[in-house]
This record gives sequence, C-alpha cells and structure tokens, in this order.
Amino acid sequence: MFIKRTHQFTIWGLLILSVISCHKVPITGRRQINLLPETQLIGMSLTNYDQFLKENKKLPANDPQAQRVINICKKLQGAVEQFMVKEHMQKKIKNFKWEYNVVEDPAVNAWCMPGGKIVVYTGLIPVAQTDEGLATVIGHEIAHAIARHGNERMSTGLATQLAGVGLGAAMSSKPQQTQNLFLQSFGMASNLGTLKFSRNHESEADKMGLVFMALAGYDPSKSVDFWQRMSQTGGAGVPEFLSTHPSHDTRIKRIQEFLPEAMQYYKNR
Repeated sequence: MFIKRTHQFTIWGLLILSVISCHKVPITGRRQINLLPETQLIGMSLTNYDQFLKENKKLPANDPQAQRVINICKKLQGAVEQFMVKEHMQKKIKNFKWEYNVVEDPAVNAWCMPGGKIVVYTGLIPVAQTDEGLATVIGHEIAHAIARHGNERMSTGLATQLAGVGLGAAMSSKPQQTQNLFLQSFGMASNLGTLKFSRNHESEADKMGLVFMALAGYDPSKSVDFWQRMSQTGGAGVPEFLSTHPSHDTRIKRIQEFLPEAMQYYKNR
C-alpha cells in the first residue's frame, strides 16, 4: 500500500510539474510538456552517441558519401540556428554541439539526438537518391530534436514503464530499464523497438523539417517525391525510421497541405 501511494504521489508530482514545464514548439506553436531537464538528456545522449560510434564503423570525413551528408547537415544546422535566433528561441539550442557522422550500415535509418548529434546510415543514401531526399529525412530528424519530442516520450515512459519515478531515481534504481527507455525514446535501438511518436509529433517534425530544408536552400516540394518513393517500400523492407510512423498516404497528404507555407520560406530565404 505504501509503495502504491508513493507512486500515486509521484505521478501527482509529475502532473503538478507539468503545469510549470510547458514549452512552445517552434513553427507549430503547440504547447508541450517536458518534465526532464534537457541538459541531463543531452549528457545521456553524448554518452550513448560516443558508445554508438565505438561500436559502429563510421565513414572518414573525406569519404564522398560522408562529405555529401555533412554538407547537407551543415546547411540545415545554419538554417535552424538562423531561424531560432530570428524567432527569439535560441535558448532552445544553446547547449547544442552539432556533430554529424555517417555509419556503414545497410539499414535505411537516420537520427538526431538532443544536442545536435546526427547519424546517417549508408543504407539511407541510395534510397533518398537526391540531396533533397536526404534533406527531407535529416531535417525531419533535426525537427524531432528541436521540438524535444524525445523528452515528451521519455517523460511519458518514466510515468508509465518506470512507475513515475524521476530520472535520477530511475537511473540509480533501474539503470538498464532507464537506458533502454532512453534508446527507445530517441530511436537508437532497433533491437528494442521504438516508442511511437504521436500524430502531433510526426506532423510537427514533417512541417518543421520542410521549413528547415527550405531555409537551407532545398526545395520542400521535392519531399513529396521522396515520400512517394518510400511508399513503394513495404513488408520487411520498411525503413527503421518509418516503422512507427503514419501511413505514406496520410503523410503525403499532410505535407501537400503544408507545402504552400513551406514554399514561402524557400522563396523568401
């Protein structure tokens, strides 16, 4: 009974904290709840990022594929930073220390950790085909990090999977479960699966990604071509970063609805 009440009090505490932990998502303006300190998540992401690079073969910076991806990432980073300054939201990325790597892996995947650590798998490059295709995916993943969607997912996971305990307590009492939850929340552990993004998360990442790629000089209308190519990938070949996402038809429809606004950023950059 004591344990049950303690968990209830913890969850009530999280609810109270949610009132004072409300943040505004760039571009969409949605109000969100982030219960976890972003600086702590960035610290965890750096540890996991370094470990990932030790366990996976990354391409040297002078590799043509790596150079191509790094160039696209740099342009997107510059666009994001300029946008955030213009919108007086630079505090959201003040602790970002951007870094980009391409790893030799056939998986069609990419991710961006809190703090701007970006990894693109070689398997994505031929599927993306064009620079606009790569910018579509990378911009989408950056958008998840900027919008702090992983923070939302992990906050929910702590409240449910780990009985609502705080991050610090979870790390000390259930380190492996907390580690798995982190990897799932940020899409790094395919063997553990990933926690589903909500429809709001996916819609926001698509919209924000379109704006970021437009500001970086990539035609956002070309993203439709990319997602149409993805719609032809089915069965066991579904890319990892799409495995928990909405249907292709739904995504394409939403993107087409938002394109007129995104194109304004492209024309006025």
